[in-house]
Amino acid sequence: MSGDPHQLHERHLASAQQSLEAIARLQDHSSYRLAFADNEFLMQDELRHVRLQLEYLKPQLVLEQHNISATIVVFGSARFLSPEQGKTAVALAEQQCAENNTADNQQALQRAKKQLANSKYYAAAQQFSALATRFSCCNPDCAMTIISGGGPGVMEAANRGAMDAGGESIGLNIVLPREQQPNPYITPQFCFQFHYFAIRKMHFLQRARALVAFPGGFGTLDELFETLTLIQTRKAARVPVILYDKAFWQKLINFDMLVEEGVISASDLELIQYADTPEHAWQLILDYYHLT
Repeated sequence: MSGDPHQLHERHLASAQQSLEAIARLQDHSSYRLAFADNEFLMQDELRHVRLQLEYLKPQLVLEQHNISATIVVFGSARFLSPEQGKTAVALAEQQCAENNTADNQQALQRAKKQLANSKYYAAAQQFSALATRFSCCNPDCAMTIISGGGPGVMEAANRGAMDAGGESIGLNIVLPREQQPNPYITPQFCFQFHYFAIRKMHFLQRARALVAFPGGFGTLDELFETLTLIQTRKAARVPVILYDKAFWQKLINFDMLVEEGVISASDLELIQYADTPEHAWQLILDYYHLT
């Protein structure tokens, strides 16, 4: 008997990593590069479909390997400061006004005060995510992992709340000229970088069991309305879509007018719920899934 029975279940073909190590010993010239290790080749426009596939597959495989199948998506402005940052901004602006009380400094002070007032949304997102994560840590059979856009503001608050509660969270970061550095509260192995918005948004919704939208700008509105469209057209299963701070959203969007004009159905309004406290937002999710 010449064979080792343990070899029956070992890898039979050489791995790509072995080929990379072998090629590294050769002269560093483009003609020696393997196609999948040749960045210049992969960056060509003709390879866009390959890059799209890779951006989809990397998070997909990692999350599958960690058995993450249900998430709560938290959207909101990247520009909101934490309460600590808001207080610091006001103190700095007040100091500048005391030293030189110009019109520009007065405007800066008013902006800082607005930032401090809006920091309540950061605090609420942080508290909501902590509530959801504590529940998931105590109930692994019906756990839902917090997922955010991975950047600052409400996104940071969501990941921070999950960390506060001793749990893991996901960050889907998009490379942008501003505002979008990965925040430090994302679980490191679940911090993903994207070039393509479309693939990033697909991962937001693929495992979503609820969506909580805090006040935000164009990006938040884009993500919210794409979610509502997919649910309305039954391209996605219905999940709770919770708009945090009813007064903000009703001032921003006149959903009743859309019904009056006949561009949406009255029943479409049932796709949206409102919450004004983190506890209420979390309770709406518990009630939807009959969890206690």
